[in-house]
Amino acid sequence: MLAIGLMSGTSLDGIDAALIETNGQQAVRHIAFRGEPYSDAARAQLAEATAIALTYPRPRASPPLVEAAALITRTHALAVQKLLRDAGATPQDVGVIGFHGQTVAHRPDRRWTWQIGDGQVLANVTGIRTVADFRSADVAAGGQGAPLLPIYHAALAAALDGPVAVLNLGGVANVTLIDNGEAVAAFDTGPANGLIDTWVEQESGARLDKDGALAASGRVDETVLDTLLDHPFFDAPYPKSLDRNDFTVQAARGLSAADGAATLTAFTAASVAHALTLLPVAPRRLLVAGGGRHNPAMLRMIAEHTGLIPEPVDALGWHGDGLEAEGFAYMAVRTLAGLPISFPGTTGVPRAMPGGTVFVPAAA
Repeated sequence: MLAIGLMSGTSLDGIDAALIETNGQQAVRHIAFRGEPYSDAARAQLAEATAIALTYPRPRASPPLVEAAALITRTHALAVQKLLRDAGATPQDVGVIGFHGQTVAHRPDRRWTWQIGDGQVLANVTGIRTVADFRSADVAAGGQGAPLLPIYHAALAAALDGPVAVLNLGGVANVTLIDNGEAVAAFDTGPANGLIDTWVEQESGARLDKDGALAASGRVDETVLDTLLDHPFFDAPYPKSLDRNDFTVQAARGLSAADGAATLTAFTAASVAHALTLLPVAPRRLLVAGGGRHNPAMLRMIAEHTGLIPEPVDALGWHGDGLEAEGFAYMAVRTLAGLPISFPGTTGVPRAMPGGTVFVPAAA
């Protein structure tokens, strides 16, 4: 069926919307993609809501979070309408929407994770069946609730000679090891773009280190890098996952803007290299998706630290910017079919299990 996937990451830069055709197994065809950036006001509102959510011992309704959820739902509905227009499709053509929502806090150690956005309202507004709340069942069962994309990575990489690793460089980085067409292992490796974006915005007002230019002009401070790497997360066995806010830029305070960017970029690279040593077998290839693949300084440092050449997934015909959104479209189809989306080797859940809640449009 045709399926739409929607993803709004922890970088708070905007919404990725993708339209694919899939059976939720190995048949996948990319059709259309659209990126919708958030306004400065929307980014500020979501950042404030996230900061408030992190202070709560459990998810609960409060005016800032309710308003932020309404913003997420409204902007995602607009993204769906624009994607359909771009693709020349109608709501009647689409079988399901996979709606990730916006993560405001992720606490699998406390058995909860929190993605805001109203699946029922999105279904009503678009007129399309919607699957949302993909992570909660996994976390409630003792899993990490992340990463969820490995099943999609495995579908895309089924024909490749393994073992290969798919590295997603979003706000947080995660890796999937694929061998014999199956996702053997997966986990978050550490920060990717999140800390760098925070640093650059605080130092210069820019939203990101475009093309890695600032990092390329700086020098890595090895002492600060060692301090950043001295974190219990890295020695913990997988499966494991992160909230973007589990790490901060505090250790880089006092560095120049360029040296801080270089050091934080090296932190991403070093944590990826360490993660690869935890995998049960060493990958032959390192395929890279997510926004970080546009950062030459990051890719160069990853190559230096891992000894592998990072290969942007676009060279394989995959849609590197839309991979996460496509993955949630794919998982939505699997949810409708009763197929599992999380597994012991990827999230640490006790058994392969389905996830997501289905919302049917209300009758007019």
